Amino acid sequence: MLLKPMTFMNKSGLSVGKMLRYHKLKPDELLVVHDELELPEGAVRMKRDGGHAGHNGLRDIISHIDSRDFYRLRLGVGRPEAPGANIANYVLSRPSVATLGIFESVFSKIEARLDLVLAGDLTDFNALFF
Repeated sequence: MLLKPMTFMNKSGLSVGKMLRYHKLKPDELLVVHDELELPEGAVRMKRDGGHAGHNGLRDIISHIDSRDFYRLRLGVGRPEAPGANIANYVLSRPSVATLGIFESVFSKIEARLDLVLAGDLTDFNALFF
């Protein structure tokens, strides 16, 4: 099942928590897809467990489900080039046509190997993007 919260990313924990409880799912059955400043634009990594690394959406999910033990599909957006740039403005701004092309390619690759994502096969999935 796919959940697209209608809240801001920073407040997505409420709907994620309700969905897990309603469907009686455990946190380790959850995959959160999110932007990742620490990865270069277009890079993709999947991991399980860990902290929020300052990502407010992950922080909110962790607080509402009381667990860090879930999968994360991290989509690299890189950091803004200008020192001191506003991060919120950067991640909420409209991507360039070139960036959209990069993400279309990445999403096609993910879709082609969705079996690895759904199986939680971190090693083989991450090998696709190295």
